[in-house]
Amino acid sequence: MIVSTTPTIEGHPIREYRGVVAGETIIGANAWKDLKASIRDIFGGRSSSYEQVLREARDTSLQEMVNEAGQRGCNAIVGVDFDYETIGQSASMLMVACSGTAVII
Repeated sequence: MIVSTTPTIEGHPIREYRGVVAGETIIGANAWKDLKASIRDIFGGRSSSYEQVLREARDTSLQEMVNEAGQRGCNAIVGVDFDYETIGQSASMLMVACSGTAVII
């Protein structure tokens, strides 16, 4: 499956559009990761534990979207966009949503 943020794929004309596909993931970092990130926030630096959670959520959302496109008989998704939000009572959950247009090239 070709997945692209661009509206077209160079050298591959789009033969058919099959509609919007999406994937969503809501994931929480546990209290231990929150504590480690708080320490990083004080002293500076990257939070590898949060980065890992973010990658996991993004990959899961992307896979959901690819699965939906595959169920529609498509072999590519164009115009992919990712959105990131914090949600929950104390903004302790991370939501990653992606969407694009499923196509046949």
